[in-house]
Amino acid sequence: MRKLYLRIYLAVLASIVVFALVAGVLWRSFAEYGPAGHATEIAAELAQNALAPKGAARAEQQSSLEKLSGRIRADIALFSNDRLPIASVGRALPAPDEGLEQSGWLRTARGRPAWAMKLPDGRWLVARVPRDRAHPGLGLFLTLALIALAVGVGAYPVVRRLTRRLETLQQGVESLGAGDFSARVKIEGRDEVARLAESFNGAAARIEELVGAHRLLLANASHELRTPLTRIRMGVELMKEGVEPGRKAELERDIAELGQLIDEILLASRLDSVTGPEAREEIDLLALAAEECARYEHCTLEGEAVTVRGEPRLLRRLIRNLLENARRHGAPPIELSVRRAGRGAELKVRDAGPGVPMAEREKVFEPFYRYAGSASAGAGLGLALVRRIARRHGGDAQVVADGFRVTLAAD
Repeated sequence: MRKLYLRIYLAVLASIVVFALVAGVLWRSFAEYGPAGHATEIAAELAQNALAPKGAARAEQQSSLEKLSGRIRADIALFSNDRLPIASVGRALPAPDEGLEQSGWLRTARGRPAWAMKLPDGRWLVARVPRDRAHPGLGLFLTLALIALAVGVGAYPVVRRLTRRLETLQQGVESLGAGDFSARVKIEGRDEVARLAESFNGAAARIEELVGAHRLLLANASHELRTPLTRIRMGVELMKEGVEPGRKAELERDIAELGQLIDEILLASRLDSVTGPEAREEIDLLALAAEECARYEHCTLEGEAVTVRGEPRLLRRLIRNLLENARRHGAPPIELSVRRAGRGAELKVRDAGPGVPMAEREKVFEPFYRYAGSASAGAGLGLALVRRIARRHGGDAQVVADGFRVTLAAD
């Protein structure tokens, strides 16, 4: 059973049912000193010996009944075989029921039960302990109290096991909050607590992954930023002796590269912190691709008009990074195509370069990754951002035999 509340509820119900059954048996056996089994036969023999014989006069039977009542201090009545009254002492008692064959309990008008016992000679003796006597239910109460205590003790291991699992989960949360991102908890059972532990482990793994990615990102970014900064510093030193047009243009490119890298780092950080698109709107993907394709020489565009919902700035960055990657690592001409794919869209970028080796096709989407034999510096986070933006819009990015393919899902 996987529902925890059902397990607790059924455990409580089972405890109540067991308690009620045991209490009923005890009450029937011991309440009001009710005899049972062979003891009833013995009591009937003793009562008959204490009473006048069956054929005696009513006055004699009444006298013997008064003596017996004085000994046992109870309301008592004697009835014939036909359940007709013969004699009685104390409060009135009912005749035995017709359906009663030997001995058993009788209900009275005052609500307190009376015990009817058939004597060996066929007469019936009915007795009831008066209310003013010490109540015999004290022993029964103590017995029921002991049963309740036993039920409580038996339920303790079940409850303790549940609370121990919750305490373990609490310790895991505290460890994670203290900075131990490798903290995990053991999954036990298949109920809500187990699913909560599983969700915690998944969240902890995601947090550890994000923190590790950010640490790697910052480490790589700090290394990548040194190169353009060093070139800028050297350029500034050389400008003191005179500014050459070529040197000035190179310095401007370095500054632009540094600015682009900082923008990409900020964009990557925002994509990690925000789970869904901030502002969706209808976008003509072919028109957006045409605007970006016009920024590059030897770039041609073909395809069909496709409308998707998404963030224009992110989709523009996706197309620009693909074209920039083709310009830096490939060779002209660059071909960009837009096609409809089901309810979504497909972007494809091809160039005349050597392409990406099969073993490197997944690694090129890692931040700042350079595969062996790559001569140019690359765009740092360019392809990593392409994949993140594509997945943010319900699609994905991958390297194919003739270039890069990006899919975007419909809203």
